[in-house]
Amino acid sequence: MSKSPDTPDTQNARTCLVMAALKIFAEKGFEAATTRSICELAGANISAIRYYFGDKAGLYRAAYTEPMCDAPCHSNFETFAKLPLPEALRLFFREFLEPLKKGEELRLAMKLRFREMIEPTGVWQEEIDAEIKPQHEALVLMLKQRFGLAEIDDDLQRLTFSIIGMAVHFYVGQDIVDSIAPHLLATPEDIDILADRLAAYAIAIIDSEAQRRIGA
Repeated sequence: MSKSPDTPDTQNARTCLVMAALKIFAEKGFEAATTRSICELAGANISAIRYYFGDKAGLYRAAYTEPMCDAPCHSNFETFAKLPLPEALRLFFREFLEPLKKGEELRLAMKLRFREMIEPTGVWQEEIDAEIKPQHEALVLMLKQRFGLAEIDDDLQRLTFSIIGMAVHFYVGQDIVDSIAPHLLATPEDIDILADRLAAYAIAIIDSEAQRRIGA
């Protein structure tokens, strides 16, 4: 009798395929990676790819998205609007940095994203549209409300990109951080401390921009 897709064994087999695919796609890219090599690494039959993902493209999409998408997300304007600014920023950065707690899995996920930018299949643009733009919009709307602006202006966009950029560096520059101060990302607790510090730095930047606007 065949097992249900929801049984522990089948879920484990699927997870093994996703992780094997993440490693091989990150190393070789979509075109050069073979489904055979992925199945060998996962200890799975080649037919399992069709069963779980439909085809190679479906497996690639799962390997690209799933390792980064299981963290809780409350980063939306409706949530931010209900919170004091320091608390809203703390929530924003804690959620933004949560995937850093995945360690080597996160490194592979970032490597795959760098490769996707060079050899695009379309999933990077989908991620921008579905996740990155809404996250940016939530933050920029919160800052628009904070400053009491009628419209979002260019300086508000610059401010938003700068605040998010502080956290982005710990993804794209993870090897640099590890070379200089590896203890900053050593444990989940260290990453939560980093998120709290970034929230405080963001408050200082926001206050500086507020003073600049008053002076202008």
